[in-house]
Amino acid sequence: MTTEPVEMRSHSQAGGVRATIQTSDGWAVSTAILTVTDSAGRQVGRAMADGDGVVATGRLDPGTYTAILTAPGFTPSAHTAMVTASGSAELGTLRLSRLPGADLPATGIWTIDPAHTSILVSARHMGLTSVSGRFTAFAGTIQIAEPLERSSVTAVIEADSIDTANKMRDDHMRSADFLAVDRFPTITYSGLGLTARGPEKWALSGDLTIKDVTKMVTLELTYLGLRVDPWGNTRLGVKALGELRRGDFSITYNQVLAAGIDAVGTTLRVEMDIQAVQGDTVPSL
Repeated sequence: MTTEPVEMRSHSQAGGVRATIQTSDGWAVSTAILTVTDSAGRQVGRAMADGDGVVATGRLDPGTYTAILTAPGFTPSAHTAMVTASGSAELGTLRLSRLPGADLPATGIWTIDPAHTSILVSARHMGLTSVSGRFTAFAGTIQIAEPLERSSVTAVIEADSIDTANKMRDDHMRSADFLAVDRFPTITYSGLGLTARGPEKWALSGDLTIKDVTKMVTLELTYLGLRVDPWGNTRLGVKALGELRRGDFSITYNQVLAAGIDAVGTTLRVEMDIQAVQGDTVPSL
């Protein structure tokens, strides 16, 4: 029986226990992990799924094993694997069920409500404290799909709406040193596809365009649930966090202090509290 230390293996390893992991509606679970234990409960294999949900351990000794499947946001499942003399066992396509949690939003368009949404950006100043600003003019929509992993987000921010509570600093932020708002009046984000991180946590990857540069930026999302407001409108809440290097977007202005410390940090932290209303318009309240 295999007793040497177990290493995480990719799906390309020959032999072992192999399966294709999907959601209940047939979409690949690329975050799945397969753990294989022997009859004594010892771990003898462990592997991560690829982008198609295919997962496979390395070759194992013939015998009966337990294959345990886990993935963030899904109910774990266990299966018996009969490894043959070839050192392999094929489990076929296995489906994982999502964990019970907050009600998910209905499919269709949800419109971001600017009056109840905030977009905050912060950067370190002189390596000591953080200075924050917010954008006050923006619009966006969320397209909830079935399955949820195929959902998308689009947003447009008016670059000159930056507000750091200091007029001189705001004017500098709007200048060619930073956002160059006279040439590039908007900042856009287009995200497609969610990856489960936990029962109410997801990752959204998308294209962020600042000035004339587009880069992939991933946002970590926490779903806050649904509420019906006093006027009968259904609303959803999402907390979104992300980080980006401003140099990636050709925002390279800085002052280096005598001690070699940058006056403005190179990494920006983005924090958004998003509220969206079901439908293609935001009601006037």
